Amino acid sequence: MAVRVWSVGIARISRAIEAVTIAVMADAPRTVAAKAVLATLVALTCIAGTGVPAAAASKADRASGRVDDARLLAAQREPDQWLVDGGRYAGWHFSPLKEIDERNVARLAPAWVFELDTNRGQEAEPLVVDGTMYLSTAWSKVYALDARTGAQRWKYDPKVPGEAGARVCCDVVNRGVAVYRGRVYVATIDGRLVALDARDGRVVWSVRTTPEDSNYSITGAPRVAAGKVIIGNSGGEFGTRGYVTAYDAATGALAWRFYLVPGDPARGPDGAASDEVLARLARPTWDGEWWKYGGGGNAWSSIAYDAALGLVYVGTGNGAPWNRKYRSNGTGDNLFLASIVALDVATGRYRWHYQVNPGESWDYSATMSMVLADLPIGGKLRKVLMQAPKNGFFYVLDRESGELLSANPFVDGITWASRIDLATGRPVEAPNVRYENGPFELSPGASGAHNWHPMAFDPTLTRVFFSAVESEQTIATEATFSRYPGPVDSIGVDNGFRPMRKRYLLGWDPIANAAAWRVEQPAGQQPGGVLATAGGLVFQGIGGVTGELVAYRASDGARVWSVHLPNAPIAAPIAYRIDGRQYVAVITGTRGAGSATGSKAYARQFGRMVAFTLDGKAVLPPDPAPAPPANPPADSWPAATVALGEAKFARFCMRCHGPTAVSSNVIPDLRRSALLTDASAWRAVVIDGVLKDVGMVGWSNVLTPDDAEAIRAYVGGRAKQLAAGDAGAVRAAH
Repeated sequence: MAVRVWSVGIARISRAIEAVTIAVMADAPRTVAAKAVLATLVALTCIAGTGVPAAAASKADRASGRVDDARLLAAQREPDQWLVDGGRYAGWHFSPLKEIDERNVARLAPAWVFELDTNRGQEAEPLVVDGTMYLSTAWSKVYALDARTGAQRWKYDPKVPGEAGARVCCDVVNRGVAVYRGRVYVATIDGRLVALDARDGRVVWSVRTTPEDSNYSITGAPRVAAGKVIIGNSGGEFGTRGYVTAYDAATGALAWRFYLVPGDPARGPDGAASDEVLARLARPTWDGEWWKYGGGGNAWSSIAYDAALGLVYVGTGNGAPWNRKYRSNGTGDNLFLASIVALDVATGRYRWHYQVNPGESWDYSATMSMVLADLPIGGKLRKVLMQAPKNGFFYVLDRESGELLSANPFVDGITWASRIDLATGRPVEAPNVRYENGPFELSPGASGAHNWHPMAFDPTLTRVFFSAVESEQTIATEATFSRYPGPVDSIGVDNGFRPMRKRYLLGWDPIANAAAWRVEQPAGQQPGGVLATAGGLVFQGIGGVTGELVAYRASDGARVWSVHLPNAPIAAPIAYRIDGRQYVAVITGTRGAGSATGSKAYARQFGRMVAFTLDGKAVLPPDPAPAPPANPPADSWPAATVALGEAKFARFCMRCHGPTAVSSNVIPDLRRSALLTDASAWRAVVIDGVLKDVGMVGWSNVLTPDDAEAIRAYVGGRAKQLAAGDAGAVRAAH
C-alpha cells in the first residue's frame, strides 16, 4: 500500500509541475511567487525522479551495513545517513540537513581528526551508515570509523603490490566504496573488486576484474544497483581497452560486461553484452589497427543509475593513444570514446549514447560526475542528465533518450570549438583543432575545464555547483610516435602545458544553461569536490599541499566561512547527523602525481579524515615542515647528456615527479633526493627497481644505465638551480 500511495503521489506531482512549468515559462517575466512554486515542485519531483522506494527497512536490516535496495532508493528520506556516493542515486551531493546555516556556520569547528597510514593522494567520498563511516584511502585501503568520534572499528589492507602504482596516470588514489546488504565493496589499484563484511572487514569474496600483469588500474568507486556491483577501470594512457563490468553482489559472479570500444576484428565477438552494438554502430567509426593500441574509452570515474528507467549511465574516457592520426588513421568518430553510454542494468545491453567529442584527440574525457534530475526544459518537464566534462561545455541531456537539450560554455576562452550544434548534437570544431597542420593552441587544456571533482545540485534553488578552470596548452603531433612495453605514456602528442589562467566556483542555472554566479579562487590552488546543503551553504575544499575548507552562500556565492587545514581537501565533503547533531566531513591529502602547480614543497605527511560540527572541540595538527633542501651533486655532464636526460625525464618520470622535475614532494621531489649524489644508488632505484614495493618500479625494460645517468644529470642540474635559488633567498633575507 505504501508503494501505491507513493506512486500516486509522484504522478500527481509530475502533472502539477508540468502544468505550472508551462504556465510559468509562457509568462516571460516570471513572478517571485511562480518561481517559488516552481522550485518547490521541481524539488519534490527531483527527489522522486530516480526510483520508487519501498517501505522502510527494519532495525535488524539496518545493523552492520544492512543497506538494501529500498534504503538506497529512498536515501533522501534518511538525511542522517550518506548511503551512496553522491548522497543518493541521482548524484546530487546535496544534504537535506539544515542545522548548520549562514547564521551559525562561524561556530563550525573540528569534531574529530583521524590520521591515515598513507601519504599519497586522498580522493574518496566516505559513506555513513547507521553511525559507521566507511572510507577508502590511497592504495585501496578501507577503514570503518565511528562517525561520532572518529575511532577506528576495523581496517582492511588489500596489500596492493607497490609496482602497481606505476600503472596509474595520477597517483594511487581511490574514490570510494559502496555498502550493500551487510558488505562493503572496494576496487583496488591492481584491478580487483573485493567484498568485505561490514561488521569486521573480513573478505567475503574477491574477483579480478582486469587482466593480471596488464596496464589496467582502478581508481573509481563501485556502483551498486539492482543487486549488482558495477565497476569500470583506468589505463587510457597506457594502451588499454575500456570496459565496464557488473558482478552479482552476493557471490561475485560476472553478470555482464560491456566493452566501450571495439576489439581486434580477427578475434571475433567478445561474448559480451556489447557485441551487437559494437558491430553495428561502433566498428564502422574506427579505421586502421586501433586494437594494437588498446583504443581507450575507459570508464575510470562516474557511473550513475536511474532505477525507474532501469538504466546505468557510464561516462567514458579519452582515446589510446590521444592522437587519432595514430589511433584510427586520422578518421572516424571512434565510438564510444568521450561519451555517455546508457545501458540496461539487468543485461548490460546498449540503450543509447551521446558522444561529447567525436574522434576525441585531446584527453577530453566525459567521465566527470553526472547529476540526474527532472527539470522544466522548453516548457516541458524532462528527465535530464547533466554533466560538465573536460571540454568546457555544460551538457543537459534527456536521460530517457539521450537527446541533447542544451550545451553552453561554462568557461571563457574556449578555442577547440565555437559551439555545439543542437540540431546535430556535434561540436563546430575550429580549423586545425586536430593539429594535423602544425601545433594548435588548445583551450581548455588537457587537464580540463572541469575534472573528476564531484559537483552538487540544490533542488530548491535549481542550481548546480562545480569547480571550473581556465587553461591552455600547445598541442602538436608527436613526430616519432612509438609504443613502449610496460606502463609508459604512448599518447602520440607533444604537450606544451602552461599554468592555469583562472580557477573559480560556479553556481550554474541548468534551465537557462548559464552561470548564476561565479567566485574566483586563488591561482595555483586545486579546487575540490562540492557539497550543497539545505542550510543554504556550499562546501568545497581547495589547496595545494595544505589547504582550506570553505563555505559559500548558495544563493550568490558569498564566502561565509573557512578553516585552514594541514592537508588540502580535494574530494567532495559529505554531511550526516548523529543524535541530532549535524556533521560535515571530508578526507584530506592532495595527490602527488605531477604535483608542481605552484604548491610549496613540504615534508611528506599522512592524509587525514576530518569531521566538523558546531562548537567542535578537536584540535587540528600543525602544518608539515618544509621539504628537505636541494641535494645537488658535485658531478658535471656534457650538454648532450643533460638534454637526453631531460627528454627521458619528460617521457618516463614527469607524470609522477612533476614537470621539469618540480614537485610539491607528495611523491618525492627528486631535486631533494638523498640518492641524487650517488650514481650507483640512483641506478639501483631507476634500473634495478629496489624501491618497487613502495611504487618506484625499475625501468630496465625501456631505459639503459646510461639513460638513468642522463636523467640524474638533468635532475642534478635542476637541483643546482634550486639550491642557487634557496641561497639567494637566504642572502636576501639577511
